[in-house]
Amino acid sequence: QVQLVESGGGLVQPGGSLRLSCVVSGNIFGTGAMGWYRQALGKQREMVAIVGSGGSTMYAPSVKGRFTVSRDNAKNTVYLQMKSLKPEDTAAYYCNAVVRTQGSSSLDGYWGQGTQVTVSS
Repeated sequence: QVQLVESGGGLVQPGGSLRLSCVVSGNIFGTGAMGWYRQALGKQREMVAIVGSGGSTMYAPSVKGRFTVSRDNAKNTVYLQMKSLKPEDTAAYYCNAVVRTQGSSSLDGYWGQGTQVTVSS
């Protein structure tokens, strides 16, 4: 019904930049908050950045000032611009969106399949 497809991950040197994109598609009536989470090997998944339907944003302290989350509602797409990347940013990055589907009165959370970001020299 609802699909989230991430792109933009890869290998980058410390201090470099990457931009992640996530397109939400399917039987969508509307979207609420959209955001990014990450999970490093052996660690729990953690929130990285969230953008609300009205544009308000929230960041994890470890990425504040380096990462910027944004959304294009017309394209049902959320972005994560990452700058000054550090080795500790290495993780699988997952897109999340709160979606109301056609014919439904409830909001449900959906996840993408993840995209790997590796920061290494």
